Amino acid sequence: MPRTHSPSPVSSRSRERILVAVLGLAAMVVSMMQTLVVPVLGVIQDDLRATAADTSWLTSATLLSAAVCTPLLGRLADQYGTKPVLIGVLTVTLAGSVLGATAGTLPWLIVARALQGASTAVFALAQSVLRNELPARRLPGSMGLISGTLAFGNGLALVGAGLLTQGPAPDYHRVFWAAAVLSGLALIATAVAVPHTGAPGGGRTDWLGAVLLAAMLTLLLLPLSRVAVWGWASGTTLGCFAGSAVTAAVWALVERRVRDPLVDLRVFALRTVVFANLVGFLLGFAMFSQFLGTSALVQLPGAPAGYGFDATVLRASVGYLLPPAVASLIAAQVAGALARRLGARRTLASGAAFGVVGFALLAFAYGRPASVLTGGVLVGIAIAFGFATLPAVLLDAVPRAQTGVANGINSVCRSVGSAVASALLGTLLAATARSGVPAESHFTLAFGLAGGAFAVVVAVALRGLRAPRTVDARPGGSHADRAGEAHTASTTP
Repeated sequence: MPRTHSPSPVSSRSRERILVAVLGLAAMVVSMMQTLVVPVLGVIQDDLRATAADTSWLTSATLLSAAVCTPLLGRLADQYGTKPVLIGVLTVTLAGSVLGATAGTLPWLIVARALQGASTAVFALAQSVLRNELPARRLPGSMGLISGTLAFGNGLALVGAGLLTQGPAPDYHRVFWAAAVLSGLALIATAVAVPHTGAPGGGRTDWLGAVLLAAMLTLLLLPLSRVAVWGWASGTTLGCFAGSAVTAAVWALVERRVRDPLVDLRVFALRTVVFANLVGFLLGFAMFSQFLGTSALVQLPGAPAGYGFDATVLRASVGYLLPPAVASLIAAQVAGALARRLGARRTLASGAAFGVVGFALLAFAYGRPASVLTGGVLVGIAIAFGFATLPAVLLDAVPRAQTGVANGINSVCRSVGSAVASALLGTLLAATARSGVPAESHFTLAFGLAGGAFAVVVAVALRGLRAPRTVDARPGGSHADRAGEAHTASTTP
């Protein structure tokens, strides 16, 4: 009989590091797609002779696509395997980037942004790969690193877009070509380095549930992304919200009756999962509040407002938004180590406390650049701690077969929080008729609300989330796996 050789610890550790690096690159591409066009909306508007309302669809299309695709792709990964779905998503992202780089009309650019929005599923899929491939003791740190790339990618996209469109003849096509290069690199690296993980769970695809969930999320997010045009009290906005509520009720009835539901509501009714999704919503709200609020504040003219810094788009990105992003990337590593020592709940609570302090500085001391920068860095640390610990919380709460869709739903909750923050800040920071700039008190209110969101995260982490159970020694194994049925876990006090 031929002798078989198991891989040495050194080679195994090297493969794990390469895997985490590749998945981190893919996750960074995801976050870059979210903010890629924000600095160049004005350039696109001028080049294509479009209105601000028309170009706002470039952000709305990505948000809607992400919300619709992420849970469905997570479920397909649980059914058919993670790697083929991951490669498919990155291929779609690459196609969207190339289309945006070659498009010369707004409708095709909107289609390109919708294709790029599918990339949001990559983060949830990456967490599933880690759960199946890494030893339990290395999961928190690895999840933390990949989570940290989300905030870093947002900052990198802003800076890159600003640099690529500098000069007397700015061209938005360069931004999409850069996105295509990064998407292609992530696709090749994923195809080479990511193994076929786990055994596909099989089962039927709940297409009716997927359609109803897509309709519910579209009716919820569309008015949030268009509120600046429609208004909060318009019949269209209120009608969409009402339609979303009705569709949610129908979707819940369908999911309770089908044999292989898209979302097992027994799992997602678990206390830990409910609170984890609430935290995801609040983190998305806080992250975009800091990003949008700080960007608007520092670009205001010092006169007549008296509290702006006259920053250019590039200076705002490099000087005030990139440092928090870098801090997030570093803090994610610290969060992973702390989660192993203190547990996910305490790590999440301590990070959220940094966010409360950071937004307090932004709310009450935003007249000094040092305070704005310090507050932003503290918020970046808080975001990193949250992103690093939430996957670990879900890891222990749901069965292995629900890992992809669980992280997908949590990503959707984060997207909804970001959309609410964008809509709310768009209303609060609208220029007043008298001064032509946002009222100073509105910045205080916006940052204060975001600080309150972090205060709620502290309370939820300490009182709402159940203490994490010990993860099984098997890669990705957990008590939820061994419990068999999700409703058995729901009886745990």
